[in-house]
Amino acid sequence: MNIDEFSKKYPDESSCIEAVREKRLSMGVKCKKCGHTEHYFRKGDLKFECKKCHSRQGLRAGTVMENTNLPIRYWLMAIHLMTVTKKGFSALEMQRLIGHKRYEPIWYMMHKTRRVMGKRDDKYQLSGYIEIDEGFFERADNKDVIAENKQKQASDDEKKNKRGRGSERQTKVLVMVESKPVGGEAKKGKPARKAGYLKMKVMEGLKADSINQAIGKNVGPGATAQTDGYRGYNKLKELLAGHQAVV
Repeated sequence: MNIDEFSKKYPDESSCIEAVREKRLSMGVKCKKCGHTEHYFRKGDLKFECKKCHSRQGLRAGTVMENTNLPIRYWLMAIHLMTVTKKGFSALEMQRLIGHKRYEPIWYMMHKTRRVMGKRDDKYQLSGYIEIDEGFFERADNKDVIAENKQKQASDDEKKNKRGRGSERQTKVLVMVESKPVGGEAKKGKPARKAGYLKMKVMEGLKADSINQAIGKNVGPGATAQTDGYRGYNKLKELLAGHQAVV
Protein backbone atom coordinates (compact mmCIF):
# COMPACT_ATOMS: atom_id res chain seq x y z
CA MET A 1 0.00 0.00 0.00
CA ASN A 2 1.02 3.57 -0.52
CA ILE A 3 0.23 6.29 2.04
CA ASP A 4 -3.10 7.18 0.41
CA GLU A 5 -4.25 3.54 0.38
CA PHE A 6 -3.18 3.11 3.99
CA SER A 7 -5.14 6.21 5.06
CA LYS A 8 -8.26 4.95 3.31
CA LYS A 9 -8.02 1.48 4.84
CA TYR A 10 -7.16 2.70 8.35
CA PRO A 11 -8.70 6.19 8.63
CA ASP A 12 -9.06 6.18 12.44
CA GLU A 13 -8.38 4.24 15.62
CA SER A 14 -11.63 2.24 15.47
CA SER A 15 -10.81 0.85 12.01
CA CYS A 16 -7.37 -0.22 13.29
CA ILE A 17 -8.90 -1.90 16.35
CA GLU A 18 -11.30 -3.82 14.11
CA ALA A 19 -8.46 -4.90 11.81
CA VAL A 20 -6.42 -6.27 14.73
CA ARG A 21 -9.51 -7.97 16.21
CA GLU A 22 -10.26 -9.73 12.91
CA LYS A 23 -6.64 -10.78 12.52
CA ARG A 24 -6.49 -12.24 16.02
CA LEU A 25 -9.75 -14.14 15.50
CA SER A 26 -8.51 -15.56 12.18
CA MET A 27 -5.37 -16.85 13.93
CA GLY A 28 -7.38 -18.19 16.87
CA VAL A 29 -7.75 -16.79 20.38
CA LYS A 30 -7.07 -19.34 23.14
CA CYS A 31 -8.05 -18.80 26.76
CA LYS A 32 -4.93 -18.67 28.94
CA LYS A 33 -6.84 -20.13 31.91
CA CYS A 34 -8.87 -23.05 30.50
CA GLY A 35 -7.69 -23.35 26.89
CA HIS A 36 -11.15 -22.72 25.38
CA THR A 37 -11.14 -21.18 21.90
CA GLU A 38 -14.53 -19.40 21.78
CA HIS A 39 -14.75 -15.84 23.02
CA TYR A 40 -16.92 -12.75 23.21
CA PHE A 41 -15.30 -9.42 22.33
CA ARG A 42 -15.91 -6.58 24.75
CA LYS A 43 -15.77 -3.30 22.82
CA GLY A 44 -15.84 -1.24 26.02
CA ASP A 45 -12.45 -2.37 27.33
CA LEU A 46 -11.13 -4.10 24.18
CA LYS A 47 -10.89 -7.56 25.74
CA PHE A 48 -11.72 -11.10 24.68
CA GLU A 49 -13.89 -12.93 27.25
CA CYS A 50 -13.87 -16.72 27.30
CA LYS A 51 -17.35 -18.22 26.78
CA LYS A 52 -16.52 -21.07 29.15
CA CYS A 53 -14.72 -19.64 32.19
CA HIS A 54 -15.24 -15.89 31.46
CA SER A 55 -11.53 -15.16 31.85
CA ARG A 56 -10.43 -12.09 29.90
CA GLN A 57 -7.41 -11.08 27.88
CA GLY A 58 -6.70 -7.80 26.14
CA LEU A 59 -6.76 -7.23 22.41
CA ARG A 60 -3.00 -6.52 22.50
CA ALA A 61 -2.11 -9.56 24.65
CA GLY A 62 0.45 -11.83 23.02
CA THR A 63 1.26 -9.29 20.30
CA VAL A 64 4.09 -6.80 19.79
CA MET A 65 1.72 -4.13 21.20
CA GLU A 66 1.34 -5.85 24.59
CA ASN A 67 2.01 -3.67 27.66
CA THR A 68 2.01 -0.45 25.64
CA ASN A 69 -0.45 2.46 25.64
CA LEU A 70 0.22 4.01 22.24
CA PRO A 71 -2.80 4.02 19.88
CA ILE A 72 -3.03 0.94 17.67
CA ARG A 73 -3.06 3.22 14.63
CA TYR A 74 0.43 4.43 15.63
CA TRP A 75 1.60 0.83 15.53
CA LEU A 76 0.06 0.03 12.15
CA MET A 77 1.38 3.27 10.67
CA ALA A 78 4.89 2.66 12.01
CA ILE A 79 4.94 -0.94 10.75
CA HIS A 80 3.72 0.26 7.36
CA LEU A 81 6.38 2.97 7.06
CA MET A 82 9.18 0.72 8.31
CA THR A 83 8.38 -2.05 5.83
CA VAL A 84 7.60 -0.12 2.62
CA THR A 85 10.55 2.25 2.57
CA LYS A 86 13.87 1.15 1.11
CA LYS A 87 15.79 3.39 3.47
CA GLY A 88 16.08 3.31 7.25
CA PHE A 89 13.62 5.24 9.40
CA SER A 90 14.87 7.05 12.51
CA ALA A 91 12.67 7.27 15.59
CA LEU A 92 12.90 11.07 15.39
CA GLU A 93 11.52 11.06 11.86
CA MET A 94 8.78 8.60 12.86
CA GLN A 95 7.86 10.83 15.80
CA ARG A 96 7.56 13.81 13.45
CA LEU A 97 5.40 11.94 10.91
CA ILE A 98 3.08 10.45 13.53
CA GLY A 99 2.87 13.70 15.47
CA HIS A 100 3.54 12.28 18.94
CA LYS A 101 4.92 14.64 21.59
CA ARG A 102 7.42 12.29 23.24
CA TYR A 103 10.41 10.61 21.58
CA GLU A 104 10.94 7.64 23.95
CA PRO A 105 7.64 5.77 23.28
CA ILE A 106 8.19 5.99 19.52
CA TRP A 107 11.76 4.68 19.86
CA TYR A 108 10.52 1.81 22.03
CA MET A 109 7.74 0.98 19.54
CA MET A 110 10.19 0.80 16.64
CA HIS A 111 12.67 -1.24 18.71
CA LYS A 112 10.01 -3.82 19.60
CA THR A 113 8.87 -3.98 15.96
CA ARG A 114 12.40 -4.70 14.75
CA ARG A 115 12.79 -7.42 17.37
CA VAL A 116 9.68 -9.32 16.24
CA MET A 117 10.72 -8.87 12.60
CA GLY A 118 13.96 -10.60 13.53
CA LYS A 119 12.07 -13.45 15.22
CA ARG A 120 9.95 -13.91 12.10
CA ASP A 121 13.08 -13.85 9.95
CA ASP A 122 14.46 -16.84 11.89
CA LYS A 123 11.43 -18.97 10.97
CA TYR A 124 12.33 -19.47 7.30
CA GLN A 125 15.34 -20.57 5.29
CA LEU A 126 16.69 -19.35 1.98
CA SER A 127 16.57 -21.75 -0.96
CA GLY A 128 17.70 -22.15 -4.55
CA TYR A 129 20.80 -20.30 -5.72
CA ILE A 130 22.34 -18.21 -2.94
CA GLU A 131 25.03 -15.54 -3.20
CA ILE A 132 26.99 -15.20 0.04
CA ASP A 133 29.49 -12.55 1.08
CA GLU A 134 30.69 -10.67 4.16
CA GLY A 135 29.82 -7.09 4.95
CA PHE A 136 31.71 -4.81 7.34
CA PHE A 137 29.87 -1.98 9.05
CA GLU A 138 31.53 0.80 11.01
CA ARG A 139 30.54 0.91 14.67
CA ALA A 140 29.83 4.22 16.36
CA ASP A 141 29.03 3.99 20.06
CA ASN A 142 28.48 7.04 22.26
CA LYS A 143 32.17 7.48 23.02
CA ASP A 144 33.03 7.38 19.34
CA VAL A 145 30.40 9.97 18.47
CA ILE A 146 31.54 12.33 21.21
CA ALA A 147 35.17 11.98 20.20
CA GLU A 148 34.38 12.59 16.53
CA ASN A 149 32.29 15.65 17.29
CA LYS A 150 35.04 17.14 19.46
CA GLN A 151 38.04 16.35 17.32
CA LYS A 152 36.57 16.31 13.79
CA GLN A 153 39.41 14.05 12.76
CA ALA A 154 40.62 10.49 13.13
CA SER A 155 41.98 9.74 16.58
CA ASP A 156 45.37 8.17 17.23
CA ASP A 157 43.65 5.01 18.48
CA GLU A 158 41.76 4.65 15.23
CA LYS A 159 44.95 4.94 13.25
CA LYS A 160 46.36 2.01 15.20
CA ASN A 161 43.30 -0.18 14.49
CA LYS A 162 43.68 -3.03 12.08
CA ARG A 163 41.97 -2.86 8.69
CA GLY A 164 39.96 -5.35 6.63
CA ARG A 165 38.37 -8.47 8.11
CA GLY A 166 40.09 -7.94 11.47
CA SER A 167 39.21 -4.28 11.96
CA GLU A 168 38.39 -3.52 15.59
CA ARG A 169 35.91 -0.78 14.71
CA GLN A 170 33.84 -2.81 12.26
CA THR A 171 30.98 -5.24 12.84
CA LYS A 172 31.18 -8.40 10.76
CA VAL A 173 27.95 -9.32 8.96
CA LEU A 174 27.29 -12.41 6.85
CA VAL A 175 25.01 -11.54 3.92
CA MET A 176 23.02 -14.29 2.16
CA VAL A 177 20.83 -13.42 -0.85
CA GLU A 178 18.64 -15.58 -3.07
CA SER A 179 19.67 -14.95 -6.67
CA LYS A 180 17.28 -15.81 -9.50
CA PRO A 181 17.76 -15.53 -13.30
CA VAL A 182 15.52 -13.02 -15.08
CA GLY A 183 16.19 -14.17 -18.63
CA GLY A 184 17.93 -12.37 -21.47
CA GLU A 185 21.50 -11.14 -21.57
CA ALA A 186 23.17 -9.23 -18.81
CA LYS A 187 23.28 -5.47 -19.34
CA LYS A 188 26.43 -3.46 -18.85
CA GLY A 189 27.22 -3.40 -15.15
CA LYS A 190 24.11 -5.42 -14.25
CA PRO A 191 23.84 -9.23 -14.10
CA ALA A 192 20.85 -11.02 -15.64
CA ARG A 193 19.65 -11.97 -12.17
CA LYS A 194 17.44 -10.49 -9.50
CA ALA A 195 17.57 -10.71 -5.72
CA GLY A 196 14.98 -12.71 -3.80
CA TYR A 197 14.82 -12.98 -0.02
CA LEU A 198 17.92 -12.13 1.99
CA LYS A 199 19.33 -12.57 5.45
CA MET A 200 22.01 -10.58 7.26
CA LYS A 201 23.54 -12.02 10.43
CA VAL A 202 26.01 -10.30 12.78
CA MET A 203 29.02 -12.57 13.29
CA GLU A 204 31.55 -12.76 16.11
CA GLY A 205 34.10 -14.27 13.72
CA LEU A 206 34.37 -15.36 10.10
CA LYS A 207 36.04 -18.74 10.46
CA ALA A 208 34.72 -21.73 8.53
CA ASP A 209 32.94 -23.30 11.50
CA SER A 210 31.15 -20.05 12.42
CA ILE A 211 30.12 -19.45 8.81
CA ASN A 212 28.85 -23.03 8.42
CA GLN A 213 26.83 -22.72 11.61
CA ALA A 214 25.14 -19.50 10.44
CA ILE A 215 24.47 -20.83 6.95
CA GLY A 216 23.13 -24.12 8.33
CA LYS A 217 20.46 -22.22 10.27
CA ASN A 218 19.50 -19.84 7.47
CA VAL A 219 19.98 -21.71 4.17
CA GLY A 220 18.25 -24.94 3.13
CA PRO A 221 20.51 -27.97 2.49
CA GLY A 222 19.33 -28.24 -1.12
CA ALA A 223 20.65 -24.78 -2.01
CA THR A 224 23.68 -23.96 -4.14
CA ALA A 225 25.96 -21.18 -2.93
CA GLN A 226 28.19 -18.78 -4.81
CA THR A 227 30.96 -17.05 -2.85
CA ASP A 228 34.31 -15.42 -3.39
CA GLY A 229 37.54 -17.33 -2.79
CA TYR A 230 37.77 -16.60 0.95
CA ARG A 231 38.93 -19.76 2.73
CA GLY A 232 36.19 -19.45 5.34
CA TYR A 233 33.78 -20.84 2.74
CA ASN A 234 35.84 -23.96 2.01
CA LYS A 235 33.59 -26.23 4.09
CA LEU A 236 30.30 -25.21 2.47
CA LYS A 237 30.37 -28.26 0.21
CA GLU A 238 29.87 -30.37 3.35
CA LEU A 239 26.67 -28.48 4.12
CA LEU A 240 24.97 -27.57 0.84
CA ALA A 241 24.07 -29.32 -2.40
CA GLY A 242 26.59 -27.21 -4.31
CA HIS A 243 29.23 -24.51 -3.86
CA GLN A 244 30.81 -22.33 -6.54
CA ALA A 245 33.76 -20.14 -5.56
CA VAL A 246 34.46 -17.22 -7.89
CA VAL A 247 37.97 -15.85 -7.43
